Amino acid sequence: MSRRLRILTWHVHGNYLYNLTQVPHEWTVVADPARSTHYSGRSGVLPWGDNVHEVGLAELQRNEFDLVVYQHRRQWEHARLHELSAAQQSLPRIVLEHDPPLEHPTDQVHWCQDRGALLVHVTPWNALMWDSGITPARVVEHGVRPLRELPWSGHRAQGLVVVNHLLQRGRRLGVDIYRDMAAQLPLHLVGMGSTDLGGAGEVAQFDLPVLLAEHRFFFNPIRCTSLGLAIIEAMMAGLPVVGLATTELVTVIDSGRNGYVDTRPDELARTMRQLLTDRGLAAQWGSAGRDTAQTRFGIGRFVDDWLRVIREVAG
Repeated sequence: MSRRLRILTWHVHGNYLYNLTQVPHEWTVVADPARSTHYSGRSGVLPWGDNVHEVGLAELQRNEFDLVVYQHRRQWEHARLHELSAAQQSLPRIVLEHDPPLEHPTDQVHWCQDRGALLVHVTPWNALMWDSGITPARVVEHGVRPLRELPWSGHRAQGLVVVNHLLQRGRRLGVDIYRDMAAQLPLHLVGMGSTDLGGAGEVAQFDLPVLLAEHRFFFNPIRCTSLGLAIIEAMMAGLPVVGLATTELVTVIDSGRNGYVDTRPDELARTMRQLLTDRGLAAQWGSAGRDTAQTRFGIGRFVDDWLRVIREVAG
């Protein structure tokens, strides 16, 4: 077995980081005294493994690493230049891009332009839409290790919606679509800032699997974003997904077999009503969706893909 590399990164998306650290290397995340955004270390209630370590910002330059994984533009443009030593800046480097281009749908050049880096996109659609420029790029699709595996019951005749800061993030995240659907259908909105729209607020990560197992379907109102981990978690829980036929979701959901996607809100509303009255149909679609998610987004495939990428970059 090749040696375990020492990899430096930051805590950007907690659930993604949890899945990423299933890759059998030694991962170190940066922490500052305030545990501020992206500098929160091993924070939260996620069951971090023994291979996940923490380094204080003040001690960062005194540590040795084999590879750096940057996960945000500020880390590339600020932390790399002002918080890392010259030797750390010259290490093999991966830029992990979580999002599609948001300034222009097709013509935005990625902010990392470095022939010596590797740009990793999390969906093929994201890679298609970004102009990666001179930076070599790869795609590693999501992988999910469920925190809890509970049998789906669907006994709550409601749709579950999981979006953080939906009101603040506006039309791109589908706040108007959510409001229209919530006026017609019983929808249960959770996530940070969701109380601003009459939702239930943030849900602890270990409690979300319970909600997924209880609800009849999962509704995704988002127009343009990456493929959300919550969607994959819902599919793995056996919850049928209904959403907009945009971005990568159109390659994941086969309408009428493992969920339903459409660009017509009226058709989405009709389908959700059908699922509310026909629990058997919801069970059928949810079971097929679970098979899709386990095959395409299983943690084993994700780990293997990341091991290949890391070997390519760091040898």
